[in-house]
Amino acid sequence: MDNTSWTEIKIVVPANDADKAGDIANMTVPYGIYIEDYSNLEQEVMEIAHIDMIDESLLAKDKSKATIHVYISPEDNPAESIAYLKERYTAQGIAHEIETDTTVQEDWINNWKQYFKPIPVGEKLLIRPKWEDDFDSMGRVVLNLEPGIAFGTGTHETTRLCLELIEKYLSPGADFLDMGCGSGILSVAALLLGASSAVGVDIDALAVKTAEENAALNHVEERFTGICGNLTDKVSEQFDIVAANIVADVIIMLSENAEDFMKPNAVYIISGIIDTRERDVLDEVTRKYEIIERKEDNGWVAFALRQRNND
Repeated sequence: MDNTSWTEIKIVVPANDADKAGDIANMTVPYGIYIEDYSNLEQEVMEIAHIDMIDESLLAKDKSKATIHVYISPEDNPAESIAYLKERYTAQGIAHEIETDTTVQEDWINNWKQYFKPIPVGEKLLIRPKWEDDFDSMGRVVLNLEPGIAFGTGTHETTRLCLELIEKYLSPGADFLDMGCGSGILSVAALLLGASSAVGVDIDALAVKTAEENAALNHVEERFTGICGNLTDKVSEQFDIVAANIVADVIIMLSENAEDFMKPNAVYIISGIIDTRERDVLDEVTRKYEIIERKEDNGWVAFALRQRNND
């Protein structure tokens, strides 16, 4: 592909939030990011090179801020990535400024569509973008999707891992909860695979609207409830399957109270964990939950869990 068609996204955040912001940025691309952080420049140069002579242009850099560089190809949908970044940084309370090149957002969306083709996921599902009419379902359950600029197309490893675990652990008639629903892909998949109801919660009103539209597109809108707002304020019932495909820090936070939304013997599915943060997540979640399955794909990890001592 012509690299000139790629979009560079620059995200400026406080230096002390660089690592957390970097983990979130990693959710938008499969091939890594670059972080400019000069907050410990002098110390690091001295430790590595044992000299104190540093170029003046580097010394003049703003040490209170870090810049995360993300390069996104058209098939990875830059508009979706920017919407996701804004939503998650706001949710985490990370001050941020996002800059892009001069490409028009509407062009991103239209250009990206040519790369998004029907894709099989797991053993039963086929994700079909609604503009693709010429496809073979291969006997799979077809999930029709109009992602808009909400996160969740099924093309990212984290979403695929989550869908595979949902397919495996969902029993017919189950009640499903998606914490951070994005496009609604997980909820719609659960309903198409036999769930009796699904609730999708997100802090982004546009994401909830997109999820509701995707439920209607798949004729499961009567069994789907989209909720915009904070999970603990808006949801009181319990579910057979609870899923969160977000990022490590948010999963750690949600896992403190996830059992409040779980029926006895419910399965808790978590994804969006980059492998470098796996130990951080496990140190926290295994205090309350036991691992029943681990899946990994291209540096991303997902787990199916159950509460400890609930037999």
